[in-house]
Amino acid sequence: MIEGDRELSAMTQELWDNDINRLRPGIDYRISLQGKAGDLAGIEDCNDGAGLPLFTFVDENIFKKETFLAFISLLDNYESATGEPEIVTPEEELENHKFLDSIIKTPTMKIAHKYLVKKHLSPEKTTDFKKQLYQIWFELYARRGSSKPDSSGFEHVFVGETRGGHTVIGFHNWIQLYLQEKLGHIDYKGYSASAKSPQPDENKHMLALQFSWKNGIKPKGSIFLGVSPEFEFALYTLCFLTSPNERVKVSFDVYEVEIVCHHYNQKHIGTTYPVLVKYLNV
Repeated sequence: MIEGDRELSAMTQELWDNDINRLRPGIDYRISLQGKAGDLAGIEDCNDGAGLPLFTFVDENIFKKETFLAFISLLDNYESATGEPEIVTPEEELENHKFLDSIIKTPTMKIAHKYLVKKHLSPEKTTDFKKQLYQIWFELYARRGSSKPDSSGFEHVFVGETRGGHTVIGFHNWIQLYLQEKLGHIDYKGYSASAKSPQPDENKHMLALQFSWKNGIKPKGSIFLGVSPEFEFALYTLCFLTSPNERVKVSFDVYEVEIVCHHYNQKHIGTTYPVLVKYLNV
Protein backbone atom coordinates (compact mmCIF):
# COMPACT_ATOMS: atom_id res chain seq x y z
CA MET A 1 0.00 0.00 0.00
CA ILE A 2 1.43 3.38 -0.94
CA GLU A 3 1.97 5.99 1.76
CA GLY A 4 -0.89 8.21 0.71
CA ASP A 5 -3.28 5.28 0.89
CA ARG A 6 -2.17 4.47 4.41
CA GLU A 7 -2.73 8.02 5.58
CA LEU A 8 -6.08 8.24 3.81
CA SER A 9 -7.06 4.87 5.29
CA ALA A 10 -6.37 6.21 8.80
CA MET A 11 -8.49 9.27 8.00
CA THR A 12 -11.30 7.14 6.58
CA GLN A 13 -11.26 4.99 9.72
CA GLU A 14 -11.53 8.15 11.83
CA LEU A 15 -14.47 9.37 9.75
CA TRP A 16 -16.10 5.94 10.08
CA ASP A 17 -15.60 5.84 13.86
CA ASN A 18 -17.19 9.28 14.18
CA ASP A 19 -20.14 8.72 11.87
CA ILE A 20 -22.61 8.93 14.75
CA ASN A 21 -25.64 9.04 12.43
CA ARG A 22 -24.87 5.79 10.60
CA LEU A 23 -27.70 3.24 10.51
CA ARG A 24 -27.20 -0.33 11.72
CA PRO A 25 -27.92 -3.09 9.19
CA GLY A 26 -30.63 -5.48 10.33
CA ILE A 27 -31.77 -3.01 13.00
CA ASP A 28 -32.29 0.45 11.48
CA TYR A 29 -32.66 -0.89 7.95
CA ARG A 30 -32.95 -4.24 6.20
CA ILE A 31 -32.28 -5.23 2.61
CA SER A 32 -33.16 -8.30 0.55
CA LEU A 33 -30.33 -9.18 -1.86
CA GLN A 34 -32.25 -11.93 -3.72
CA GLY A 35 -30.50 -13.06 -6.93
CA LYS A 36 -27.58 -11.94 -9.03
CA ALA A 37 -28.41 -9.49 -11.82
CA GLY A 38 -28.00 -10.50 -15.45
CA ASP A 39 -25.02 -9.20 -17.39
CA LEU A 40 -26.96 -6.96 -19.73
CA ALA A 41 -30.42 -6.42 -18.34
CA GLY A 42 -32.82 -4.27 -20.29
CA ILE A 43 -35.87 -2.58 -18.88
CA GLU A 44 -37.68 -5.87 -19.55
CA ASP A 45 -37.53 -8.36 -16.72
CA CYS A 46 -35.80 -11.15 -18.67
CA ASN A 47 -32.56 -10.67 -16.73
CA ASP A 48 -34.13 -9.56 -13.48
CA GLY A 49 -32.53 -11.38 -10.56
CA ALA A 50 -34.88 -9.82 -7.99
CA GLY A 51 -38.65 -9.88 -8.00
CA LEU A 52 -38.93 -7.81 -4.82
CA PRO A 53 -37.61 -4.41 -3.72
CA LEU A 54 -34.09 -4.09 -2.29
CA PHE A 55 -35.18 -2.38 0.92
CA THR A 56 -37.54 -4.28 3.17
CA PHE A 57 -37.37 -1.82 6.07
CA VAL A 58 -35.87 1.58 6.92
CA ASP A 59 -36.46 3.38 10.21
CA GLU A 60 -37.55 6.72 8.77
CA ASN A 61 -37.17 8.46 12.14
CA ILE A 62 -33.51 8.74 11.13
CA PHE A 63 -34.59 11.04 8.31
CA LYS A 64 -35.73 13.61 10.88
CA LYS A 65 -32.11 14.21 11.88
CA GLU A 66 -30.83 17.58 10.69
CA THR A 67 -28.32 16.42 8.06
CA PHE A 68 -30.69 13.81 6.61
CA LEU A 69 -33.54 16.32 6.48
CA ALA A 70 -31.37 18.93 4.75
CA PHE A 71 -29.98 16.30 2.34
CA ILE A 72 -33.40 14.94 1.37
CA SER A 73 -34.68 18.47 0.65
CA LEU A 74 -32.06 18.72 -2.16
CA LEU A 75 -33.05 15.56 -3.99
CA ASP A 76 -35.98 17.05 -5.92
CA ASN A 77 -34.08 20.13 -7.13
CA TYR A 78 -32.70 18.62 -10.33
CA GLU A 79 -33.67 17.83 -13.92
CA SER A 80 -32.43 14.27 -14.40
CA ALA A 81 -31.83 14.38 -18.17
CA THR A 82 -28.34 15.49 -19.17
CA GLY A 83 -28.47 18.19 -21.83
CA GLU A 84 -31.34 19.90 -20.02
CA PRO A 85 -29.94 23.08 -18.45
CA GLU A 86 -30.32 23.30 -14.68
CA ILE A 87 -32.08 26.36 -13.31
CA VAL A 88 -31.15 26.98 -9.68
CA THR A 89 -33.83 29.00 -7.90
CA PRO A 90 -32.98 31.23 -4.91
CA GLU A 91 -34.90 28.77 -2.72
CA GLU A 92 -32.79 25.86 -3.97
CA GLU A 93 -29.59 27.82 -3.41
CA LEU A 94 -30.74 28.43 0.14
CA GLU A 95 -31.32 24.68 0.58
CA ASN A 96 -27.78 23.96 -0.69
CA HIS A 97 -26.34 26.34 1.92
CA LYS A 98 -28.57 24.94 4.64
CA PHE A 99 -27.27 21.44 3.87
CA LEU A 100 -23.64 22.59 3.98
CA ASP A 101 -24.30 24.45 7.25
CA SER A 102 -25.77 21.27 8.77
CA ILE A 103 -22.92 18.94 7.77
CA ILE A 104 -20.06 21.34 8.59
CA LYS A 105 -21.07 21.06 12.27
CA THR A 106 -20.81 17.25 12.32
CA PRO A 107 -17.81 15.36 13.76
CA THR A 108 -16.98 13.76 10.39
CA MET A 109 -16.81 17.05 8.49
CA LYS A 110 -14.86 18.72 11.31
CA ILE A 111 -12.27 15.91 11.14
CA ALA A 112 -12.03 16.21 7.34
CA HIS A 113 -11.72 20.01 7.52
CA LYS A 114 -8.99 19.91 10.15
CA TYR A 115 -6.98 17.42 8.09
CA LEU A 116 -7.38 19.43 4.86
CA VAL A 117 -6.26 22.63 6.62
CA LYS A 118 -3.19 20.82 7.95
CA LYS A 119 -2.39 19.71 4.39
CA HIS A 120 -2.91 23.29 3.08
CA LEU A 121 -5.69 22.04 0.82
CA SER A 122 -8.58 23.94 2.42
CA PRO A 123 -8.99 27.36 4.04
CA GLU A 124 -9.16 27.44 7.82
CA LYS A 125 -12.16 29.76 8.12
CA THR A 126 -15.41 27.78 8.10
CA THR A 127 -17.11 30.29 5.77
CA ASP A 128 -14.28 29.93 3.23
CA PHE A 129 -14.30 26.14 3.57
CA LYS A 130 -18.03 26.22 2.85
CA LYS A 131 -17.37 28.24 -0.33
CA GLN A 132 -14.83 25.64 -1.40
CA LEU A 133 -17.35 22.82 -0.79
CA TYR A 134 -19.98 24.75 -2.75
CA GLN A 135 -17.68 25.06 -5.75
CA ILE A 136 -16.67 21.39 -5.66
CA TRP A 137 -20.17 20.00 -5.27
CA PHE A 138 -22.82 22.51 -6.34
CA GLU A 139 -21.41 24.73 -9.08
CA LEU A 140 -22.94 23.76 -12.40
CA TYR A 141 -20.97 22.62 -15.42
CA ALA A 142 -21.73 21.15 -18.85
CA ARG A 143 -21.48 17.38 -18.89
CA ARG A 144 -20.32 15.60 -22.06
CA GLY A 145 -22.44 16.40 -25.10
CA SER A 146 -24.07 19.46 -23.56
CA SER A 147 -23.39 23.11 -24.37
CA LYS A 148 -25.17 24.47 -21.29
CA PRO A 149 -24.52 23.86 -17.57
CA ASP A 150 -26.65 20.78 -16.94
CA SER A 151 -24.89 18.97 -14.10
CA SER A 152 -23.06 19.23 -10.80
CA GLY A 153 -21.06 16.87 -8.64
CA PHE A 154 -23.90 16.66 -6.14
CA GLU A 155 -26.56 15.92 -8.74
CA HIS A 156 -24.50 13.25 -10.48
CA VAL A 157 -23.30 11.39 -7.36
CA PHE A 158 -26.22 11.72 -4.97
CA VAL A 159 -29.29 12.25 -7.16
CA GLY A 160 -28.51 10.50 -10.45
CA GLU A 161 -28.90 11.53 -14.08
CA THR A 162 -30.11 9.96 -17.30
CA ARG A 163 -28.30 10.06 -20.63
CA GLY A 164 -30.11 9.57 -23.92
CA GLY A 165 -33.22 8.52 -21.99
CA HIS A 166 -31.98 4.95 -21.59
CA THR A 167 -28.88 5.03 -19.39
CA VAL A 168 -28.65 6.00 -15.74
CA ILE A 169 -25.37 7.69 -14.82
CA GLY A 170 -24.13 8.55 -11.35
CA PHE A 171 -26.74 7.71 -8.69
CA HIS A 172 -24.48 6.38 -5.92
CA ASN A 173 -26.56 7.13 -2.83
CA TRP A 174 -28.62 4.72 -0.76
CA ILE A 175 -31.08 7.33 0.58
CA GLN A 176 -32.08 8.43 -2.92
CA LEU A 177 -32.28 4.76 -3.93
CA TYR A 178 -34.58 3.95 -1.01
CA LEU A 179 -36.84 6.98 -1.54
CA GLN A 180 -37.10 6.43 -5.31
CA GLU A 181 -37.81 2.71 -4.79
CA LYS A 182 -40.54 3.60 -2.31
CA LEU A 183 -42.14 5.87 -4.95
CA GLY A 184 -42.05 2.99 -7.46
CA HIS A 185 -39.46 4.65 -9.73
CA ILE A 186 -36.74 2.06 -9.06
CA ASP A 187 -36.78 -1.58 -10.09
CA TYR A 188 -33.98 -3.40 -8.28
CA LYS A 189 -32.67 -6.15 -10.60
CA GLY A 190 -30.26 -7.92 -8.27
CA TYR A 191 -26.73 -7.64 -6.93
CA SER A 192 -23.61 -7.49 -9.11
CA ALA A 193 -20.69 -9.81 -8.41
CA SER A 194 -17.86 -11.20 -10.51
CA ALA A 195 -15.62 -14.20 -9.87
CA LYS A 196 -13.04 -11.85 -8.36
CA SER A 197 -15.32 -9.64 -6.29
CA PRO A 198 -16.52 -10.57 -2.79
CA GLN A 199 -20.07 -11.86 -2.43
CA PRO A 200 -22.48 -9.23 -1.10
CA ASP A 201 -23.71 -9.44 2.48
CA GLU A 202 -26.98 -8.04 3.80
CA ASN A 203 -25.24 -7.06 7.04
CA LYS A 204 -22.44 -5.07 5.39
CA HIS A 205 -22.43 -1.40 4.43
CA MET A 206 -21.56 -1.79 0.74
CA LEU A 207 -23.34 -3.13 -2.32
CA ALA A 208 -22.81 -3.42 -6.08
CA LEU A 209 -26.15 -3.65 -7.83
CA GLN A 210 -28.17 -3.24 -10.99
CA PHE A 211 -31.43 -1.30 -11.25
CA SER A 212 -33.67 0.64 -13.58
CA TRP A 213 -34.79 4.19 -12.80
CA LYS A 214 -37.53 5.97 -14.70
CA ASN A 215 -36.90 4.59 -18.22
CA GLY A 216 -33.15 4.08 -17.88
CA ILE A 217 -30.94 1.23 -16.74
CA LYS A 218 -27.94 1.33 -14.41
CA PRO A 219 -26.09 -1.83 -15.52
CA LYS A 220 -23.78 -1.71 -12.50
CA GLY A 221 -23.78 0.72 -9.62
CA SER A 222 -21.90 0.73 -6.36
CA ILE A 223 -23.01 2.34 -3.12
CA PHE A 224 -22.45 2.63 0.60
CA LEU A 225 -25.49 1.48 2.61
CA GLY A 226 -26.73 3.08 5.81
CA VAL A 227 -24.01 5.72 6.10
CA SER A 228 -24.87 9.35 6.82
CA PRO A 229 -24.76 12.07 4.14
CA GLU A 230 -21.93 13.78 6.05
CA PHE A 231 -19.76 10.65 6.00
CA GLU A 232 -19.95 10.36 2.21
CA PHE A 233 -19.49 14.09 1.74
CA ALA A 234 -16.42 14.12 4.01
CA LEU A 235 -14.83 11.03 2.46
CA TYR A 236 -15.37 12.05 -1.16
CA THR A 237 -14.18 15.61 -0.51
CA LEU A 238 -11.02 14.22 1.13
CA CYS A 239 -10.34 11.96 -1.85
CA PHE A 240 -11.02 14.75 -4.34
CA LEU A 241 -8.64 17.21 -2.67
CA THR A 242 -5.85 14.88 -1.51
CA SER A 243 -5.50 12.43 -4.36
CA PRO A 244 -4.49 13.40 -7.89
CA ASN A 245 -5.21 9.80 -8.88
CA GLU A 246 -8.68 8.91 -10.02
CA ARG A 247 -8.65 5.75 -7.93
CA VAL A 248 -7.38 5.40 -4.39
CA LYS A 249 -7.52 2.35 -2.11
CA VAL A 250 -8.50 2.76 1.53
CA SER A 251 -8.91 0.18 4.29
CA PHE A 252 -11.24 0.77 7.23
CA ASP A 253 -13.41 -1.27 9.57
CA VAL A 254 -13.84 -4.60 7.70
CA TYR A 255 -13.55 -3.18 4.18
CA GLU A 256 -10.88 -2.62 1.58
CA VAL A 257 -12.41 -0.17 -0.84
CA GLU A 258 -11.35 1.61 -3.98
CA ILE A 259 -12.71 5.13 -4.10
CA VAL A 260 -13.12 6.23 -7.70
CA CYS A 261 -13.03 10.03 -8.02
CA HIS A 262 -13.06 11.73 -11.41
CA HIS A 263 -12.31 15.43 -11.48
CA TYR A 264 -14.02 17.85 -13.83
CA ASN A 265 -11.70 20.72 -14.82
CA GLN A 266 -9.86 20.14 -11.50
CA LYS A 267 -12.51 22.32 -9.83
CA HIS A 268 -15.53 20.07 -9.57
CA ILE A 269 -16.35 16.45 -8.87
CA GLY A 270 -17.30 14.64 -12.07
CA THR A 271 -18.20 11.43 -10.30
CA THR A 272 -17.15 9.53 -7.21
CA TYR A 273 -18.19 6.19 -5.73
CA PRO A 274 -16.88 3.24 -3.71
CA VAL A 275 -15.91 -0.17 -5.11
CA LEU A 276 -15.55 -3.02 -2.64
CA VAL A 277 -12.24 -4.84 -3.19
CA LYS A 278 -12.50 -7.32 -0.33
CA TYR A 279 -13.59 -7.83 3.26
CA LEU A 280 -10.73 -7.63 5.74
CA ASN A 281 -10.17 -10.45 8.20
CA VAL A 282 -10.60 -8.80 11.56
